[in-house]
Amino acid sequence: MTRTVDFIFDFGSPNGYLSWKVLPGIAARTGAKLNLIPCLLGGIFKATGNQSPAQAFGSIRGKLAYENLETQRFVARHGLTAYRFNPHFPVNTLLIMRGLVAARRAGVEDAYREAVLSAMWEQGLKMDDPEIVAGVLAGAGLDARALLEATQDPEVKAELVANTEAAVARGVFGVPTYFVGDEMFFGKERLGQVEEELLRAPA
Repeated sequence: MTRTVDFIFDFGSPNGYLSWKVLPGIAARTGAKLNLIPCLLGGIFKATGNQSPAQAFGSIRGKLAYENLETQRFVARHGLTAYRFNPHFPVNTLLIMRGLVAARRAGVEDAYREAVLSAMWEQGLKMDDPEIVAGVLAGAGLDARALLEATQDPEVKAELVANTEAAVARGVFGVPTYFVGDEMFFGKERLGQVEEELLRAPA
């Protein structure tokens, strides 16, 4: 039985980007497989009554400033110097998340994922603009037209909805969330606990 991390993911979460950059190292150290599960964060929020940190904590003195400090520490610790907070945040990720599902079906998930992550959290592009998305995909050598057309495929739409509903059923309320077996962990601050759990799991 292979150790596996189920990673509940949406491009719209900066902490999702930061987590993805660290998870491969954890997988290498523990012999685990990464199973990225595309979900729609807005759908998770709607189903659970959750809010983004900016909405939930914006009125609390010092809270968001501390969140930013913690992010800076995480970036420095892991050498993630390319990271930049997207100036268009929050970005509606429906198109690019459907695109991730479509890219997986087309066998180009890795190239698509890395191109969109870079555009969102390194280049600061407005990734809810279809023309910008098309340019990013074409620049990565992908068939932008085919992938964007596939985002309208009813099966692609249904898969993203089903993933989101299944995540909520597992207890997910936000991104990034990880599962090792039935054990759930939320937030990039829990990645150390994820690694510990993987080391306890049968190889």
